[in-house]
Amino acid sequence: MAIRFRKELDGFTAYQQGKPAEAVQREFGLTRIEKLASNENQFGPSPLAIAAMKDELDSLNFYPESHPFELVGKLAEIHGLAPEQFAVGNGGEAVIWNLSMAALDTGDEIIMSSPSFDIYRISATYLGAKTVQIPLKGQRHDVEAMAAAVTGKTKIIWLCTPNNPTGHIASREQVDYLIDHVPDNVIIVLDEAYYDFAAARGNYPADSVSRLKSHDNIAVLRSFSKNFGMAGIRVGYMMTSPEIAAHINMVKMAFSVNRLAQAGAKAALGDAEYLQSIVEKNARALLALETYYDTKGWDYFPSYANFSWVNCRQDSRVLFDALQRKGVIVRPGHFWGWDTWIRVSTGTDEQMRFFIEKMDEVLAEL
Repeated sequence: MAIRFRKELDGFTAYQQGKPAEAVQREFGLTRIEKLASNENQFGPSPLAIAAMKDELDSLNFYPESHPFELVGKLAEIHGLAPEQFAVGNGGEAVIWNLSMAALDTGDEIIMSSPSFDIYRISATYLGAKTVQIPLKGQRHDVEAMAAAVTGKTKIIWLCTPNNPTGHIASREQVDYLIDHVPDNVIIVLDEAYYDFAAARGNYPADSVSRLKSHDNIAVLRSFSKNFGMAGIRVGYMMTSPEIAAHINMVKMAFSVNRLAQAGAKAALGDAEYLQSIVEKNARALLALETYYDTKGWDYFPSYANFSWVNCRQDSRVLFDALQRKGVIVRPGHFWGWDTWIRVSTGTDEQMRFFIEKMDEVLAEL
């Protein structure tokens, strides 16, 4: 007798993560690998976070708080919100899944840009909901088309800003348009996983949290993975109305944020000097990449994140394979249907020089 699984898993496509550096090293016998595919912080975690996590090691035999009371308290103080407006999870991805599980029934719909973060679609598909993907309009979200696509079945609109994989943002006017033209029973999520890199630029609308005071259907997603270099222990959080947060917290796994993550995140929030240094190093890396692209005459999206999206005018599958054989791992754009584009994560000055050197070698060989 065949085992019966969820019908939604028939033809289901799981998330395709970036290729691990260890796998490339084994496959090609390389001594140096630079993984610039997963938008990781190449500069390491906050020293304060490392110290706090080391102090927590002797308590690993005890479960963490299921609802991270102290971490939420710090976040609430920083953002000027009430603690009951927070949902914290094992990375931003877990919070996305939890919101999807709390909101979506079979036959419901979500709306998102294309290309964008595929976990929105994957979580909806698993739950039997339909994903309506709205292509970008040039280098911007087509918020007019997103609003026009809303039906009686629409539950969530995902607006990734800065957008992954392109790095562009939604302007204040675009966010206002969505809020003004979407019914208030539809949840509008501003996914700001790369917020700190974007906020450092003068034209980023860094007032998203203030919208929560007047709109109960708005949610803002943030992460510790990119800015504070804590991708390996996973902490993400959503700020929203108490009603939405309560329903997310109903479905989350117990003890989903481990003790090390809670300790590290609390400490990282107090390390403004570290965060400023990361933002500055990231800006320098982006400048190096974009300057290189300009010498090639390549099209690219000006990035507000810690990665760059560029049209190399070559098959991204071919570039991906050729670069990894030389020790550089990037994210090929064919995953999103942008076949000649690649996404390159930022890194140290030396990593950027290494990428440029190997890219030039590959182009000369193609």
